[in-house]
Amino acid sequence: MTDIVDDLRWRGLIAQTTDEDALRKAFAEGPVTVYAGFDPTAASLHVGHLTIVLTLRRLQQAGNRPIALVGGATGLIGDPKPSAERQLNEASTVGEWTGRIRGQLSAFLDFEGETPTTALMANNFDWTHNLSAIDLLRDIGKHFSINQMLARDTVKSRLGGEGMSYTEFSYVLLQSNDFLELYRRHGCTMQIGGSDQWGNITAGLDLIRRVTANQPHGSAHGLTANLLTKADGTKFGKTEGGAVWLDPELTTPYAFYQFWLNSDDRDVSRYLRTFSFRSHEEIEELELAAAERPAARAAQRALAEELTTMVHGADQCAAAVEASKALFGQGDLKALDAATVAAAVAELPSAQVAELPSVVDGLVATELAASKSAARRTIKEGGAYVNNVKVTSEDAMLTASDLLHGRWALLRRGKRNVGAVEVGANVGDEVG
Repeated sequence: MTDIVDDLRWRGLIAQTTDEDALRKAFAEGPVTVYAGFDPTAASLHVGHLTIVLTLRRLQQAGNRPIALVGGATGLIGDPKPSAERQLNEASTVGEWTGRIRGQLSAFLDFEGETPTTALMANNFDWTHNLSAIDLLRDIGKHFSINQMLARDTVKSRLGGEGMSYTEFSYVLLQSNDFLELYRRHGCTMQIGGSDQWGNITAGLDLIRRVTANQPHGSAHGLTANLLTKADGTKFGKTEGGAVWLDPELTTPYAFYQFWLNSDDRDVSRYLRTFSFRSHEEIEELELAAAERPAARAAQRALAEELTTMVHGADQCAAAVEASKALFGQGDLKALDAATVAAAVAELPSAQVAELPSVVDGLVATELAASKSAARRTIKEGGAYVNNVKVTSEDAMLTASDLLHGRWALLRRGKRNVGAVEVGANVGDEVG
């Protein structure tokens, strides 16, 4: 069996670690209790969180005990931003988000039974809500050096600009106290997080050492994973419209599947190593296929199916696969249910019209053709389709029978360019 540290390194998941030899020894003696924190600063986790969530899952599968900490207390401070103050959220909102995120995390880790590797769910509100300001300053704050806090990169970058509130500045005390509490309560000796969390993790390690002298559970460890970015330099997990969420109400399973299917060829190898639970050999075969036959997109398809199944289940993945095939002429569009068609249309160039247009006007409205003359030329050359049926007449009109679920007609130019026309009084209505 592959050593877990070697596996994490092969997957590119180790950015920093406190002492790799000591960590290997701890895993060998195991199980190690390890935690990662997730602040409820939105109603859902997004794919950017998957790196750490799935690293916890790998550690559990390797015989260790994960703790998923949802920050019901630290979430009240808001989401960290590189150059601006955090946005504070109402307590009732944070409470609701905490419950939703706890539910999402339970899909990735095994919380069943009472074994040494059974996952735990924790909420830092449990030990923070009764912590007075005096107790925080006396018991926690006295162990922190202002000089060291000011030297932190995140602090220096902010002080060089618009400054930083005391709330933001003191966040490290709360996160460090979380590590201390989990060390005391559950023997947790390891924290993992993104590479931007290194300063907070080492501060927690130092607090444990100062307060407990690393007793009774021994020395604690820290490990960070690289934050992924796309080949074009944009932040991983973000789209122009926002995050790619794990909640199907915020990002549909179809859109989730398409996100991975459309991965850049330059990125797919890293994504497979980071997120896939296939063996090293299987991943290397997919990497070779991607290099030799990139147009086949076998690696992207394998990644999309694995992650969509993991997050949304096999049935939703199958529906997304069928919809993807049908859009490009490899399946029956009329066999797709209304919700799946709506999800697919949401990802396409689309035009909303009150009356059935001509095919030429539909091609122009969906920007599949730059002009009416270009649209006619596409039809004449045999490259225009309505619901995967080739259009042969330049004067063709869309008819009521063309509308999927009485609402949409899908137009295609060539093999890959697809758009949608949405027709009728119910334009803009939601589909259940």
